[in-house]
Amino acid sequence: MSRHVAIVTDSTAYLPPRTMERHGITTVPLTVVLGDQALEEGTEISTRSLAQALQKRRSVTTSRPSPQVFAETYRGLADSGASGIVSLHLSAELSGTYDAAVLAAREAPVPVRVVDTGVIAMALGFCALTAAETAEAGGTVDEAVTAAEKRAAGTSAVFYVDTLDYLRRGGRIGAAQKLLGSALAVKPLLQLDDGRIELLEKVRTASRAIARLEELTVERAGNAEVDIAVHHLDAADGAAALADRLRARVPGLADLHVSEVGAVIGAHTGPGLLGAVVSPR
Repeated sequence: MSRHVAIVTDSTAYLPPRTMERHGITTVPLTVVLGDQALEEGTEISTRSLAQALQKRRSVTTSRPSPQVFAETYRGLADSGASGIVSLHLSAELSGTYDAAVLAAREAPVPVRVVDTGVIAMALGFCALTAAETAEAGGTVDEAVTAAEKRAAGTSAVFYVDTLDYLRRGGRIGAAQKLLGSALAVKPLLQLDDGRIELLEKVRTASRAIARLEELTVERAGNAEVDIAVHHLDAADGAAALADRLRARVPGLADLHVSEVGAVIGAHTGPGLLGAVVSPR
């Protein structure tokens, strides 16, 4: 049995399944509570079902994985030959997932480094991918953590939402709270700042907001070699169009991923979400 460094992340990373399989990345699912049903993200609830539930204003909440689930995951990886584990998770400002992983790591049979990446979605996915590539090249746990943290520090995410109502309900709105109740029909552009969702800019119409989202993405990409992810919820056509424009405008583009966010992010942003992650290599 070969000894290796294993990489764990959570279901909000939204890495393509083939990518996770190719690099041996293990995913621990968060839970979406729809009415009285607790469903695992990625396997037990579809984004279409989520969008329909939100549009009908049904109660939708989310919860972290339990420490027991992490403990079982770490134990299984150790039994499969892992000599150490790097466990990378969404911002602790947005979820208790990191805390649950820390609790489980204390009892793991091999060393586990749990990292609060301060990011979410493919910003987290790119961190997990970088850690996995470092481990594949023979890197240690510490080297994989350093690589992931460096990737996280250079990665940015901007996103547009049709309404702040879903973020308000979930209590994840940060300084953008001041927009609530405004008489202005603003369309906000939001970003992750120190792990929190914060207001970046206010735009008066959806079309202008999406155009500004594109401009910000191109500016942040610059001429560097970058990976980009375009995320959406129930806005596939808009995401595809944005991706096509970015392919034409970003000279250093390496990979571009287009994906619909899962139920955990979708529950807090609502249908119509459009976002872009820029991650220099």
